[in-house]
Amino acid sequence: MLKKIFRKKTQTGTGTVAVLPLSSDDIGRVRERCRALVRRKAAISAGISAVPIPGVDIVADLTSFASMVEAINKDFGLTPAQIEALQPHMRVVTYQAMAALGSTLVGKLVTKELVLKLLQKSGAKLAAKSATKIVPLAGQIASAAIGFALFRQMGYQHVEACARVAQEVGQKTAAPA
Repeated sequence: MLKKIFRKKTQTGTGTVAVLPLSSDDIGRVRERCRALVRRKAAISAGISAVPIPGVDIVADLTSFASMVEAINKDFGLTPAQIEALQPHMRVVTYQAMAALGSTLVGKLVTKELVLKLLQKSGAKLAAKSATKIVPLAGQIASAAIGFALFRQMGYQHVEACARVAQEVGQKTAAPA
């Protein structure tokens, strides 16, 4: 009953209902769907990393990662627009959970600059990925493997951050006031 009071369903542009998942089952389903998205995007990133032209993979990774983060935020009901559509108490609880967990991309408008800043934190891996392209074939394979692992790791971290925010909000709104 309390959950129905605090969450507000909103219509998105596609006509589907977007809701912040609050139950453990809902969060688990969304988490698995998002992890599958991360694996697909990481595989695409690996394929692009195998292209022997330095720099192509960085541009593709920026675009792909930004769209992936936006999709994950949307699935968890944590886009800026979705958060603003929540009832005031729920919105405050959501912002508090995001601040407490210190997540960089949860609930934020994702820009290429923000993603680039995040990727720069993984600079050594990116440098290794680019440097391996110099060696024919083996370097391309290594670059693809590094690209896949890096992309997947960063994607999984974002999925888990969103899940933690959703769990925190669910716990705070389920507890009697």
